[in-house]
Order: sequence, then structure tokens, then C-alpha cells
Amino acid sequence: MKQRKKKQTEIRTVENTGRREFLTRLWKLLGLVALAELAFFTVSLIRPGKKDLKNNTSLLRVLGSVEEFPKNSVTPDRINKLFLVRSEDGGFLALSLICSHLGCSVIWDGAKNQFICPCHSSAFDKYGNIINSPAPRPLDYFPVIIETGKVKIDINQKKKRRKFEKSQLTYAI
Repeated sequence: MKQRKKKQTEIRTVENTGRREFLTRLWKLLGLVALAELAFFTVSLIRPGKKDLKNNTSLLRVLGSVEEFPKNSVTPDRINKLFLVRSEDGGFLALSLICSHLGCSVIWDGAKNQFICPCHSSAFDKYGNIINSPAPRPLDYFPVIIETGKVKIDINQKKKRRKFEKSQLTYAI
């Protein structure tokens, strides 16, 4: 009986040692992971952001000729992530497809004559002004350039704004 108790005590001691060793190794591993995360965080603070690395050159995309876009129309361009709006008086405005709230893609609802964000129900008028919140500001826009009857958009020059102004429209000469 005494031998049986002695063997059980020895087995428990071996098990406890194994458990302790396992927990010690686990804590050391978790400490190394935490140290690696701290190092990554420190390096990311020191390294310049993407905006600093981004080249500020213009990147013109030709969307088509002026005649292809009827007056009082909205044409989506999913490849360049924009909508080309042509006003009643013939002016062009290129609006970003990205909602100013959380970055969802807005869609054009021709029946309501407005842009709708399906994520949080923000709504914008034809010129990107806010109709329904929670969007904090109007849709961003891109400069439109019209050369030799072709409509070109500078997709590297997205601009933020507080409201639509007539000066944001570009007219064909």
C-alpha cells in the first residue's frame, strides 16, 4: 500500500513538472510574440505613410468623347471608381464612387435622381451634396479635362470639398 502511494506521488510530481515546463515555455513564447508586436508597431510609427510615398503625378484616363455623354446624365465608371455627371447646361463633374462616410461604393438611383450608399443609407444629390446623413461631407471629385473633344479624368487628384460649387464643373469649349 505504501509503495502504491509512493508511485502515485512520483507520477504526480512528474506530471506537475511537465505541466510547469509547458506553462513556462508557453509564457516565454507569448512574451516573444508580444515583443515582436511591439517592434512591428514601433517600426510602423517611424516608417513614412503611404501618402508620403505616393507619387503626386497626374494619371489621366480618357473616358470618351464629349458627344458620348448626353446632357443631364450620370455615367458610372467602375474601373476608375467614379461617376461622370453631365449637368443640364453641359458641364462635366467626376464624382468618386466611394462614400465619404466609411468607404462603401455608392450606387446611382435614376428613379430618385440621387446616389445611395447601401451600407448606412447616406444619400447624395446629383452633384454629390449630402441629402441624408451619416456621411460627414459630400462625395469627393476628380478634375475633369476636356482636350480635343475627349473627356479626361485625373484619377490621382481626388479632391475633398464641403459643398458643390459651379466652379467644379468643366465645360467643353
